[in-house]
Amino acid sequence: MAQRPGGLLLTMSIASGPTLSGPTLSGPALSVLDLVPVRTGQTSAQAVAASLDLVARADVLGLRRYWFAEHHNMPAVASTTPPVLAAAAAARTSRIRVGSGGVMLPNHSPLVVAEQFAALEALAPGRIDLGIGRAPGSDPVITQLLRMSGTTSDVERFPDHVRDIARLVDPEGATVQFTSGGTYDIHATPAATTAPEIWLLGSSDYSAQLAAAQGLPYVFANHFSGTGLERALALYRDQYRPSPRHPEPRTFLTANAVAAPARDEAEARALPQLRSMARLRTNKPLQPLETVEQAQAAPMDAMADSIMQSMRAKWFVGTGDEVAASLRDFAATWGVDEVMISPIAGAYEGEPMDASPGRVQTLELLAGALG
Repeated sequence: MAQRPGGLLLTMSIASGPTLSGPTLSGPALSVLDLVPVRTGQTSAQAVAASLDLVARADVLGLRRYWFAEHHNMPAVASTTPPVLAAAAAARTSRIRVGSGGVMLPNHSPLVVAEQFAALEALAPGRIDLGIGRAPGSDPVITQLLRMSGTTSDVERFPDHVRDIARLVDPEGATVQFTSGGTYDIHATPAATTAPEIWLLGSSDYSAQLAAAQGLPYVFANHFSGTGLERALALYRDQYRPSPRHPEPRTFLTANAVAAPARDEAEARALPQLRSMARLRTNKPLQPLETVEQAQAAPMDAMADSIMQSMRAKWFVGTGDEVAASLRDFAATWGVDEVMISPIAGAYEGEPMDASPGRVQTLELLAGALG
């Protein structure tokens, strides 16, 4: 193995983790991506409490996994630190996999990420996922502040850093080979018996090809991008190089979803998030998520309306049976056995601040329809 400039020369062996047992849903399996939304008048503590209530419910309902995203300095998003949130989620659950969707690796030292997720694996053995992305997760100012750590912020070295993390979290640990001779052993945690499962995430061809080259599971950010899915999956599957842990390519789909007893309610609960995304894409000032009533009372301009209509066409919104049927078709079309939804249901005025009834309702209806 050649020495990488400024990097570690690491070697490892592969150890597989235990297989989980528990409730299962008929295909496709259902998972959750959570940005920990913050609505008008809600504190960060209340938003986090609502998400922990949601992950506990997802665990009971038999969902497969629950990931927290990484975003920074956004008034409507409290998921700034996936490892912290995943630790809290692991403590509230007993069977569902928890993790990141994802850690934005150029913002962090690979060793720190490895240590965080090795600690999580010790807290919840066999239940931890480490989803890794290379986007900044915020604006250029915040990116600059996050990446003041030096060479670890070099996006061009992203493939090296992914490899380093895989080696560091492995139970056998890693070995640094010095160019002057000699070695130095490193373990992300002293006596691991299992390792978190690493996934590469992205919304472009780059991550699909890198995941294929490194023999890693891969997820295309369909909930965010909505374009390029076909090409990304084809590149990943066609170029996949088997690895000891993953002899076959492995992927699933992400989607924005709202389910309610009536279609009108589902459409109403989708409106706050649609409007928030329209503001983001038209460079309008960001703000906490509106309530349904606030969103209905304030029309947006023609450009924002056009963006909202385009996004809405790609979202899964309707009754539980309608959304479940669409998700089944979606999964079958792309040949996957799992769909990870971002349950973006907004709140009505008067609903409790430390809970998210619309999001809980979405999970309950879909779990019932897909069960």
